[in-house]
Amino acid sequence: MFIGSFFIMVNINWQLAIIAYIFVPIMVFFAMRVRLKMRQTQREVRKRVANINSQLENSLSGVRVAKAFANEEYEKGRFQEGNREFRVAKKASYKYMAIFQTGLDSLGNVLNVTVLIVGGIFFVQGRMDAPDILAFMLYISSFMQPVRRLSNFAQQFETGMTGFERFTEILDTDPDIQDRPGALEMKKVKGDIAFENVTFSYNEGEAKILNHINLAIPKGKTMALVGPSGGGKTTLCHLIPRFYEIDGGSITIDGHDIRDVTMRSLRRNIGLVQQDVFLFAGTVRENIMYGRLEASEEEMVQAAKAADIHEFIMTLPDGYDTDIGQRGVRLSGGQKQRISIARVFLKNPRILILDEATSALDNETEVKIQKALDRLSEGRTCLVIAHRLSTIKNADSIVVMTANGIEETGSHEELLAKGGVYARLYRAQFKEIS
Repeated sequence: MFIGSFFIMVNINWQLAIIAYIFVPIMVFFAMRVRLKMRQTQREVRKRVANINSQLENSLSGVRVAKAFANEEYEKGRFQEGNREFRVAKKASYKYMAIFQTGLDSLGNVLNVTVLIVGGIFFVQGRMDAPDILAFMLYISSFMQPVRRLSNFAQQFETGMTGFERFTEILDTDPDIQDRPGALEMKKVKGDIAFENVTFSYNEGEAKILNHINLAIPKGKTMALVGPSGGGKTTLCHLIPRFYEIDGGSITIDGHDIRDVTMRSLRRNIGLVQQDVFLFAGTVRENIMYGRLEASEEEMVQAAKAADIHEFIMTLPDGYDTDIGQRGVRLSGGQKQRISIARVFLKNPRILILDEATSALDNETEVKIQKALDRLSEGRTCLVIAHRLSTIKNADSIVVMTANGIEETGSHEELLAKGGVYARLYRAQFKEIS
């Protein structure tokens, strides 16, 4: 249409056709310049929308905390400020969209007026007659139609492209820790774990959280990690599933360096029960089945029974299909913990990490959870982080960690007999209980 219209216009009057053609690069240049501004403003709009969504998620998740501290007005103010920033960004976006559209329309109108004026001059001079001028004006409309369509497409394209760019930014972000080339699958894991001269810091150049750590945990045995906060107990456990990469030394499972096996097969053999339980919004069934998505109904029920949560689930309105709300908000701390334990029962890993799994519970609930954890630990290599030392007296070995590293190792009786850090911690807790 563009080329055909141009040739017809040349046949009518080549001078007017040249004038019309000159406007095309001007309009393209204008569109390209404004398009860059549109992209910037659209990107800012997407950023503000993301901030509002993040703020909303935080506010809704922490609604009880906000109410407990009577900070509803503060949260309302934060939301209003986020909305204000969004409005500013959206106004800027609309501004350049308006400039883009009206600018192109104005240039088109200027072209029409210019052609009409020049055509009028040619008419007075007798170089064109009225029908030719009318025909030329009609073909200008056809001539400009593709340009207008391209401009509208460019406007819609920029709106969609900014969202797509944010999406691709996430997809293109490589994880910090990846499988090595030629990494092997872990099969028939027994559970022998060894730390050999392991060092670790969260950021390069910072002080070492762990420095030259050497530990051996035989298969099927339970090792407890105790000590003051900040000693690196949780960090040590998080190195086993490669949540972080060590700076030096090696960690092996059954003699295989964990960096030489695929993370998928490594983590498939590790179960984690934490103090801060995370449950997904959805049903009880979905949260337990998360441990092994292909598990059968019978296996799921057996896992719930082993975690001592089946009877409670059956009292819920829809049983296993009961919705538990965002992060399990409709459940108590003990109920959420037992669902998380059922999830690990269903996964059936060879290695188990218990990170202060009962520290936030009352004594009665702790006893029930501890029994479930004892059943879960049977026959597995188990690392237990605990502040309540009464819960780890029966561990095969106890490691006392401080900011200086490993201070003591031994059984409960051996460490009490030494009269060191563990003995002081134990006696201090015993006095508190008394």
